[in-house]
Order: sequence, then C-alpha cells, then structure tokens
Amino acid sequence: MALPLLPTPIIPLPKQQQSFPSNIRRRATTVSAELQTAVVRTGGIDYQFPSVDAPTHKVTVHDRQRGIVHEFVVPEDQYILHTAESQNITLPFACRHGCCTSCAVRIKSGQIRQPEALGISAELKEKGYALLCVGFPTSDVEVETQDEDEVYWLQFGRYFARGPVERDDYALELAMADE
Repeated sequence: MALPLLPTPIIPLPKQQQSFPSNIRRRATTVSAELQTAVVRTGGIDYQFPSVDAPTHKVTVHDRQRGIVHEFVVPEDQYILHTAESQNITLPFACRHGCCTSCAVRIKSGQIRQPEALGISAELKEKGYALLCVGFPTSDVEVETQDEDEVYWLQFGRYFARGPVERDDYALELAMADE
C-alpha cells in the first residue's frame, strides 16, 4: 500500500517582492507545468505537489565551504536546491533564478539538466559546472560546491587582462564623500 505524498510548501516571498509583473507570473506557471507539478495556494502559502511518476535520483553534494557532505533523493522533475531546502539541507544560493554563480557546483559524476542556467556559459557547462537552483538530476549525481569568485573568474577572467580587480578603499572613500 503506497503512502500518500505530502505537499512540499514553497516559501512565500517577502511582501515587498510579491507584486510581480504579469509576464513573470506567467513564466512561473510555465515552469511549474514543465516540472509536472501542481501548485495550490492556501492561506497565503503555496504547496507544490510533485509528479508521482517522476523517477528519483540520489544527489550527493560535497560542501567545500562547510566541510559537509549531503546525500538526498531528488525527483527528476524538481530543482535540486528546492528539494534540498524542503529536506532542511542548507546549500549556498543567491538569486534562485540561474542568473548568478552562488549555487555553482562542479559535477564529479552523473548528469544535471539545466536549461535555465544563464549564470554560467555553455563552455563552463561543458567543463562540468552546473547551478543547483535550476538544475534537474537526470541520473544519480555527485557534485562539489565551488567558490563563487572562482566560477566568476573562470567565466569572465579572460576579459580582465590584469587579473581580478582589487578593492580600493581610498577610491571608495572618495566616491562616498561626493554623495
């Protein structure tokens, strides 16, 4: 006898961020349809019901910054970061939209599908980098978190011939004095 699936709550946005333009709301609906989930709003909280038929995969995340290894199961139609959070696993993130490199990982084994990962180039994807916030596991996968600055440098470093930009506190003080 199969146990009923419990809904996974989606964390509501703070009040100042709840008024999105209609085109963004439509995009969210499209993403939910692609993920094969039903989203029901009750009492100001969204509940996400995953597809019953979606295959699941074991995801192992080596968190370099914290020295922790997380292992959890993710349905193929769910984002890795969202599933980790629903299981009280804390992983690095910032934008949640695939536009930055805060949740970047290097794939050690397995595969991740990430059609919305705008924060990393096709070249880095080919080298095994992925973003957990918009990544779907397509097999059992083992990944290692990366330092956001390292990934940013790999992606954009060739455009800065002299190396990383160093902070100039004196210039910052001068700029602040003008305001």
